[in-house]
Amino acid sequence: MGAFLTVPTEEYSERLRDFRDEVLRTGAKIEGSSNLLRYEYIDEWLQHIRDMSSADTVPAGTVPATQYIYVREEDGMIVGVTQLRHYLDRSLEMYFGHIGYGVRPSERRKGYATAMLHDLLDICRQRGMDKVMISCLADNEASRRTILNNGGVLEETVYMPSREVYIEKYWITL
Repeated sequence: MGAFLTVPTEEYSERLRDFRDEVLRTGAKIEGSSNLLRYEYIDEWLQHIRDMSSADTVPAGTVPATQYIYVREEDGMIVGVTQLRHYLDRSLEMYFGHIGYGVRPSERRKGYATAMLHDLLDICRQRGMDKVMISCLADNEASRRTILNNGGVLEETVYMPSREVYIEKYWITL
């Protein structure tokens, strides 16, 4: 399947625009993108993720996080995005966890999410983390399989009133 995780830079601007345009065009939802869809200009998004990566520059009330893109080696296409939150605050612990991820609509159901999460868990180990929390909507079977395929153990299902959804919370021991 040949893909790798990397922190996005200006070098990937055109491919990020292509990724963003496909998601918007299809109306798909994408998690783990640090709000990429809200940014018309990729350079502004790149600055945003740089700001989000450091405790010195992250907006108040927000946890520092590192953004990654998953790049297919064969053709350089960005097939997925994932975000690693450096620690959990109350909201992340209640609903979202350490990791968010999403796969480009045209590349779904090809194993990229499972492989991308596997590779991100290696980065978590390198950072000295011993376990991570990850969640998915209770009705998102594909995300549930991705988490389970990477060793996720269901802790509980919780209701999130602000979005009127049920969320499954999993822990993965590293």
